Amino acid sequence: MVGAVPKLRAHIRADRTTSGARGRALRIALISALVPLSLTLVQCGKAPNPAALAANSQANVQTNVQVVAKTNQQVASSDTFEDRFPAPQFRERFPSASEGFLQRQMSDFSPKRAVQQQPQPEQAPYRVASLAPQAPYQRPAREDLTTLVSMKSSAFPYFGNNPASDAPFLNISKGDRRGHRSYSGRVFWQDETYSDNRVLMHVPEHFDVRKPGVIVVFFHGNGATLERDVRDRQLVPQQVTDSGANAILLAPQMAVDAADSSAGKFWQAGGLKRFLEESANHLARLTGDPNSARAFANMPIVIVGYSGGFLPTAWSLEVGGISDRVRGVVLLDAVYGEMDKFASWIESHRSGFFVSSYTRYTARRDRELMSTLRQKGITVSEDMDGPLRPGSVVFVETGDGITHRDYVTRAWTRDPLKDVLVKMSATPSLALTRVASTNPSASSR
Repeated sequence: MVGAVPKLRAHIRADRTTSGARGRALRIALISALVPLSLTLVQCGKAPNPAALAANSQANVQTNVQVVAKTNQQVASSDTFEDRFPAPQFRERFPSASEGFLQRQMSDFSPKRAVQQQPQPEQAPYRVASLAPQAPYQRPAREDLTTLVSMKSSAFPYFGNNPASDAPFLNISKGDRRGHRSYSGRVFWQDETYSDNRVLMHVPEHFDVRKPGVIVVFFHGNGATLERDVRDRQLVPQQVTDSGANAILLAPQMAVDAADSSAGKFWQAGGLKRFLEESANHLARLTGDPNSARAFANMPIVIVGYSGGFLPTAWSLEVGGISDRVRGVVLLDAVYGEMDKFASWIESHRSGFFVSSYTRYTARRDRELMSTLRQKGITVSEDMDGPLRPGSVVFVETGDGITHRDYVTRAWTRDPLKDVLVKMSATPSLALTRVASTNPSASSR
């Protein structure tokens, strides 16, 4: 037992020696790991060493160059980076001019300098609210306006009475059709002859509603249409334009292409007044100035009746409702009757003029009317050489070479309507202004 104890102690010492050696080794290893870490933590609070950074950067660049070179060597045998990832083009990032967005320059967003605007020769056909005085309205440039307008107050259709007989105007029926038997005994059907309510309106290019002007109301004769005869053959709109007078034309369609002089709605009391009131609104729209309707509604009137147009002319003077606005009456081979109505208007309206030009077909009635007027003490002239003045009464007989069919274009002179308007505009007291020169070629037609 005594010998065993020393041997046990020897083992204990050996274990302690080994454990101490292991502890020392562990402490040395721990210190070795902590010392570099503590140095690193200390350096975190200090500025980096430039020399160290340069060395590291150079090393990194060399490493990157080696990597890129190695990568290029690897991909050279197949495809390139540009092949696999093509660079985006400009058109793929921004739309072209033809696409949805508008391309702008930087100058578009820079402040703009005020630019002095030059005055425009023509102003827009509207008014702008302003505290300053407004410039006067200026009509936009245009050409002659000639058009056909449907109007309720035009001569036809007419369903009233014939004042000559106080019987219904449409005095013939056949099934559903209604018609009128004329004085000659011929029947004209309503749907063919008395259903056109259009009016030919003509506004010359030079017409100015702000200046004194006149409305010419033209009643055509038998067997006529507005387009074929009044406009194209008799050249009534052209004569108005060529006169240079500040005048416009209204020509209602009477019986369509028929030997009939019926006056239709112009037989009725106030018929001419309603016709001109409705026309004023249409003329205002036609000329593009809505404010001009009032001027048209008060403008003086000249009534021209050719051949069978004497009947609506006479009744318009008698019962039309605005005979005081009539500044003149012109009859072109048209005194076939109603002399009492013409004589009454001439006697009671000495501020207007009266002209009747005639052929042998109407000579007897014209001479009868002259005699009646002379008996009333009214001076009558028998030529158109002098000017037209308020109160002028003129009868002009034309020779045998002048035909009734061509009378609207050739009577005492070429284009007689034009001649009347020229003479009328030479007299300021007749309230008509001549705003354009006569067309030199007009007299050679």
